Amino acid sequence: MHLLRSTATVGGLTMISRVTGFVRDMLIATVLGAGPVSDAFFVAFKLPNFFRRITAEGSLSVAFIPVFTGLLAGEGPAAARRFLEDVTAVVLAVLIAASAAAIIAMPQVLTVLAPGFVATPSRFELAVELCRITFVYLPLISAMALLAGALNGMQRFAAVACAPILLNLILIGAMALFADRLETPAHVLSWAVMISGVAQLTWVAVAAGRHGMIPRLRRPSWTPGLARLFRLMVPAMLGAAVIQINLVIDVVLASLLAEGSISFLYYADRVTQLPLGVVGVAIGTVLLPTLSAQMRQGEVDAANRSRNDLLLLGMLLTLPAAGGLAILAAPVIGVLFERGAFAATETAQTAAAMAAYAVGLPAFVAVKVLQPVFFAREDTRTPVTVAAIAVGLNLVLNLILMQFFAHVGLAMATSIAAWFNAGVLTWLLQREGIYGVSPRTWGRIARLLAATLVMGVVLVLADRSLPPSPGPWLEAAQLAALIGGGALVYAAAVLLFGGVRLGELRGYLAR
Repeated sequence: MHLLRSTATVGGLTMISRVTGFVRDMLIATVLGAGPVSDAFFVAFKLPNFFRRITAEGSLSVAFIPVFTGLLAGEGPAAARRFLEDVTAVVLAVLIAASAAAIIAMPQVLTVLAPGFVATPSRFELAVELCRITFVYLPLISAMALLAGALNGMQRFAAVACAPILLNLILIGAMALFADRLETPAHVLSWAVMISGVAQLTWVAVAAGRHGMIPRLRRPSWTPGLARLFRLMVPAMLGAAVIQINLVIDVVLASLLAEGSISFLYYADRVTQLPLGVVGVAIGTVLLPTLSAQMRQGEVDAANRSRNDLLLLGMLLTLPAAGGLAILAAPVIGVLFERGAFAATETAQTAAAMAAYAVGLPAFVAVKVLQPVFFAREDTRTPVTVAAIAVGLNLVLNLILMQFFAHVGLAMATSIAAWFNAGVLTWLLQREGIYGVSPRTWGRIARLLAATLVMGVVLVLADRSLPPSPGPWLEAAQLAALIGGGALVYAAAVLLFGGVRLGELRGYLAR
């Protein structure tokens, strides 16, 4: 009950974040479109987030939360807070120094990470300028992530899930009020990203303060707790790094393709991030501290039930989302973005990439459910190894598929690598027996897949039968009708096939 309610809380707030993110991206598409200026901004927006996910939200969180929850349960809040202070001092010292070095050497950094920009000096110079602004975001958001880890370890999820909403609201406000005040709208957005880092850190710090977890600033020092943390963190950092390398590879290779390719991939990824964020990220956020506590108390059966319940819930929501986004890619992108500087050509290119990303959605969510099983056992090495192999596969597929499908090939490679990652993690857990997915859960996932296929057939037939819409409002109404009708067909098929019983569905909705 508590697990599902916590997941619903995080998922609901993440839904608000994704909706405001859509409004943000619609404004960006209207003003910037998909071209050299938008490419430069999206590189500037992505780079600090790449490094943040490798350090703060990637390796540090998965290593920090189990140690923090152990100290909290075993030695009390004072010991846990002292550990938080020690970690904060070291991590901030390293990240501030690294960010300053990256800002100084930004031309060299971009020559490596966006080599295609060098051929167009104006785009390269703009990207350097924007990246120097946005990189201040890295230490700010990393400090926020540390406080967020402490709150999540205390089972306090709401304030952390609200923080990304601030980023979206600040960028929306900047676009609506100040888009023409600087050299380009991309400059306005870059400064807004930096300001949002201050706002998010302040928001989470206030929440941490209410629970007695504001760390005092100390001089960095090495302690046994930090030694244990970094023993766990190094393999996890490699794992987070290889996952982010997948995304960096996409940017590097997309920069070598036609102008606008980075933007096509960005917009497509943003839409597919809605179900991934609402379902996958929410499940992963809640599952790790829950499994850590259950395994520490020796409740292996309870931990397995938690994992099976959330895997089934993730597939219940993600399978139809993947099918719907793949089938309705063109109308979804058209309704969301096709206005202003974003024309029909950009819609077609973005929709093709989104359909390719959508195929991998269930795998992305499965990885979010399966990885915490390893992390909660303080095994960060196994997921790292699997993720590293997946990156190698992704790179090989990128180089092959981009020759035939351009930027769409990069999206296809990402989805295939995600399925490989999920498949190997599943096989490793099944091999251990006690931690494997139960046969009952597999049977019900198969029924959910059958219901998704029924929904897909209905959507294809319905989409083909609709006449061309004479205007944007009718097009949006048609899309809403398709989505609503598809959801009803899917729900009926799930109940008919027994993927989820009616009583369980009511329980999920109630909780």
